[in-house]
Amino acid sequence: MNRTLYLIFLFVFLLLLQVLVLNNILFLGYINPYIYIVFIFLYPMKENRFPLLTTAFLLGLCVDAFSNSGGIHTFSTLFIAYVRLFFFKAIFKKTASDYLLFNLRHEAFDKVFNYTVILTLIHHFILFSLTNFSFYNFSNVLINTLSSSVFTLLLYFLGSFIFRKKLT
Repeated sequence: MNRTLYLIFLFVFLLLLQVLVLNNILFLGYINPYIYIVFIFLYPMKENRFPLLTTAFLLGLCVDAFSNSGGIHTFSTLFIAYVRLFFFKAIFKKTASDYLLFNLRHEAFDKVFNYTVILTLIHHFILFSLTNFSFYNFSNVLINTLSSSVFTLLLYFLGSFIFRKKLT
């Protein structure tokens, strides 16, 4: 499948999954999975980050428009898209020449786990910090961040296990 068509399909699929299904799930009163950030994880690595930042902005903006959340998803998504390259270099120890050959599915599980956990925790912490916008609710921010991150990561790894193509 063409890489551009795959990215468009992934964008639309994750956006619709988030706004039509997952935004309506509120497990135990405060846990909500935000699986749309998987798009940022799977977006191809390139030296030019402008297409990623533009797409991340549009993804966050669409989620905000459907969720009526005033830009918090846009900022959170844009931030992890911006810092993604730093964590990519730190965790995977890849150089610029390895960007085109990089595929998250072909990396060791421990590195993929660290990469996704760090970016998810950053995203969720920013999201819930902006939602509460107060230091009086800092314990709620931490609880929501940790619990929603666990639920999001569980869905991500379960989905990647189910939809993984058999490598021959």
